[in-house]
Amino acid sequence: MLELRHLRSLVAIADTGKLATAAERVHLSQSALSHQIRAVEAHYAQDLFERTSQGLRFTPAGERLLSLARTTLAEVSAAERDLQRLKGTPQGELRIALECHTCFDWLMPVMHEFRQRWPEVEVDLVAGFHADPLTLLKEGRADLVIGSRPKAQRPWSVSPLFRFEILAVVANDHPLRHKRFLSAADLAEETLITYPVPEQRIDLIREVLTPAGVHPARRTAELTVAIVQLVASRRGVAALPNWGLQSYLEHDYVKAVRIGPKGLWSELHAICPKPLATRPYMQDMAEIIRAQCAQLPGIEWLA
Repeated sequence: MLELRHLRSLVAIADTGKLATAAERVHLSQSALSHQIRAVEAHYAQDLFERTSQGLRFTPAGERLLSLARTTLAEVSAAERDLQRLKGTPQGELRIALECHTCFDWLMPVMHEFRQRWPEVEVDLVAGFHADPLTLLKEGRADLVIGSRPKAQRPWSVSPLFRFEILAVVANDHPLRHKRFLSAADLAEETLITYPVPEQRIDLIREVLTPAGVHPARRTAELTVAIVQLVASRRGVAALPNWGLQSYLEHDYVKAVRIGPKGLWSELHAICPKPLATRPYMQDMAEIIRAQCAQLPGIEWLA
């Protein structure tokens, strides 16, 4: 018998392309998700996927069920929102503060989808950079922060979003471009181009350079495109999220190199005061972010 959990699993597989990543998204082990899919295939006596070098590819039968899944889950979600409205869900304002500058690259479609679902809720961005965005929540000047996990969780509700790799960005003719990965020593004589934020909020400086006693010269720029342009012009090197670099790499404007043998990784979480976490539109925002960002290259889901 086909259930909603099966439909959610099919969408997760379609969005991620990998069974292991999809399992994380629906909070199952990989073996449990495999068993679930085999049960559906046995029920219909048809294969739903083919394994390829690029990942899982849906068969015609799988595509038909995926189409059903997307339609059905959208209708279920819409009905649940309507039921919340019938209960008298209060209208309100959702003020979002971003800790990560490159989040702006994917925030527009997220906010568009949210406005479609919750037209009665006014969405706004808290302008400017804030060294301690959680202070905005404490002072009631923001309702939601998208950023790193807070050290103290007691006052907050924290929804994991995803994990991503930070890559070093160098010019196409830079001597470091052919290295398998970069160490702190490789960057000692470089100019590091960053967003205008305190050093302790820059992963490369906090996690790699400072522990190694390396303190390169630093230059700042407000926009991702400006940072990439400076790198391409041999004004320095940068460190940016893998998903924020994709279009620049595809156009061969710059090169990307891994930082450290295992890479430099960071996480994004949705953080709000616990009293606000029970509001249905607040819960929906985290789900929209996860769904919209499913196609970003190189991300890993957080349980």
